[in-house]
Amino acid sequence: MSLSIEFLLLFLSILFLISLFATKAGARFGVPVLLLFLGVGMLFGTDGLGFEFHNYQVAQAIGTVALCIILFSGGLDTKRQDIKPVIGQGIILATVGVLLMALITGIFIYYLTQYFFPSITLSFLESLLLASIMSSTDSASVFSILRGKGVRLQKKLRPLLELESGSNDPMAYLLTIILIQLISSSGSGTPEYGKAIIDFLLQFTIGGLAGFFLGRIGVWCINKINLANDSFYPVLIFTCGIFIFSFTHFIKGNGYLAVYIGGLVIGNARIIHKRSSIRFFDGLAWISQIIMFLTLGLLINPKDLWPVALVSVLIGIFMIIGARPLTVFISLSPFYKMKFKEKIFISWVGLRGAVPIIFAILPLAARLENAHLLFNIVFFITLLSLLVQGTSLTRFAQWLNLTKIEEDKSTFQDFDVEFSEDIKSTMTEIVLTKAILSHGNLLMDIPLPDQTLAVMVKRNAQYFIPKGNTELHPGDKLLVITNDENALIETYKNLGINNYRLRRN
Repeated sequence: MSLSIEFLLLFLSILFLISLFATKAGARFGVPVLLLFLGVGMLFGTDGLGFEFHNYQVAQAIGTVALCIILFSGGLDTKRQDIKPVIGQGIILATVGVLLMALITGIFIYYLTQYFFPSITLSFLESLLLASIMSSTDSASVFSILRGKGVRLQKKLRPLLELESGSNDPMAYLLTIILIQLISSSGSGTPEYGKAIIDFLLQFTIGGLAGFFLGRIGVWCINKINLANDSFYPVLIFTCGIFIFSFTHFIKGNGYLAVYIGGLVIGNARIIHKRSSIRFFDGLAWISQIIMFLTLGLLINPKDLWPVALVSVLIGIFMIIGARPLTVFISLSPFYKMKFKEKIFISWVGLRGAVPIIFAILPLAARLENAHLLFNIVFFITLLSLLVQGTSLTRFAQWLNLTKIEEDKSTFQDFDVEFSEDIKSTMTEIVLTKAILSHGNLLMDIPLPDQTLAVMVKRNAQYFIPKGNTELHPGDKLLVITNDENALIETYKNLGINNYRLRRN
């Protein structure tokens, strides 16, 4: 019925608006965006305002598509030169680290439920399954907090955490699928461990190779197909990402790994309309996250979490202060140059996010005996992780002296200018004052260094290209481009110019 569709659109638009306002408040107070989205979904759910949503299959489908887009966008936005110095650490954390996290946590869960919680006793395989579901981290929540409060991590920590967070989901997914298969087969006899190991290796190998080669084919298609409308190119890249994911799954590979690697390949190649396409995917990834988080929030009934609260708190605390630090220190032990406090911070950045909740739907789809129990525990631990680690992440980084807090000068207010990333120039935007113009009110009177040009002036609502004899007025806004950033900044200091914004290309 048309009324139902209109009501649904109205309901979704209200959810989106509330979530976006909550995002602004969360960035101000250091609350993870994911937690706010989940909270809004729970507020409108069955135990809140009464909107009933219990379709796990639909939630899984939404989560799968959203995660595919988020991983592909993350790959597109990751620069090879940034992750190259930390690729060894990142890959080990995303593979060996996930395995260790699942194993250590699984053993703890097994003995905890066997000896202290007989009412919710889990088998060893079920304990490993629960641990595997929660073995990946959430990059979106981590960096929304850091970037939202203007905090920048020192040295190579940020690319390392981005690489780990973006590439560890495939390993967690593979472990989850394999353990579901083992539990399902154990009901009819001995679990097929050999077959599970072979499937694991095949999916990982096929996924990695498919992502690389299909990404290269995607680059060729993007550059060779001459589309009539430039706005079609982001759609073409989006189609490439969906094809990489679905085709890899069709040939029995890991689609999540493939789509992330495919995004890396395409994002680090020279393609047509690259910058506008990456900006398109930034927005698309955020929309996907909002839809995914709201859906998962609607799916849960808060009253179902109370029976598993105590065991979930114990497991969550162990993961935060036990399993994660142990995993990080073991995985990074070959890298002697990493400082102790850096490993401590990486250990704290073990946020559970939407991905574990999505993976927790898989046992429900497989109709495992304790599937609902596992889902509720995963959801509770996710909330706990976001509350404990998410809200303290910025302060923890500052306490370890691993941050530099600086004003974000990357966004221009008056000049929306974009250059190709192959052009290594720096742009600045300054507001002219009487003090700056005290040496003369002509453009030639401003002693700009060599290899620097003032290319545009905004006066009131008008824009124009200046010449050397152009008369400048206080309040004019000037766009400057330079190839010698250090010389320009030194000139600004000598002139007493402090109110400038800087964007490196």
